[in-house]
Amino acid sequence: MILRPFQLSDAKTVQHLAGNKEITSRTGMIPYPYPDGLAESWIQGHPTGFANGTEVVCAITLKGNGELVGCMSLAGISKKHQKGEIAYWVAVDHWGKGYCTEAGQVLVKYAFEQLKLNKITSRHKVTNPASGKVMQKLGMSYEGTLRQEMFSEGVFVDLAVYGLLKSEYSTNS
Repeated sequence: MILRPFQLSDAKTVQHLAGNKEITSRTGMIPYPYPDGLAESWIQGHPTGFANGTEVVCAITLKGNGELVGCMSLAGISKKHQKGEIAYWVAVDHWGKGYCTEAGQVLVKYAFEQLKLNKITSRHKVTNPASGKVMQKLGMSYEGTLRQEMFSEGVFVDLAVYGLLKSEYSTNS
């Protein structure tokens, strides 16, 4: 697995993979159907977020053939509060292969060792427990549930929140 910046040439693949109903229903943040042009504008915004120090968005690709299989990001980075939030998605055909965990480990290390953050958070729909398992594998601890935090697919849904402190990462890494 290799993490790299997204390129405009990835846009059609992003639209196809992220626009899968199985992905959109689990994230709640990706639209379905996935509109034409959205992936291009999303990718074009990444360099600005990186330059501003507010986000790091990486394509998850396979080492052998370079196939794009997902996204791992650290967003909402606050230098003042020394924190950020991890978010991710992986193509349905690649679920259960550990790519999200492997990519997350790289980003957690980067967040604590390079960006010098104190805390990383992540959250998932309570109806998507597999995402919570990824968070646990990253060393994150369950911190609580945000009730009816998101309106998704016509209903309000709860989000489980996980967090990892730098002090916990240091002792567990």
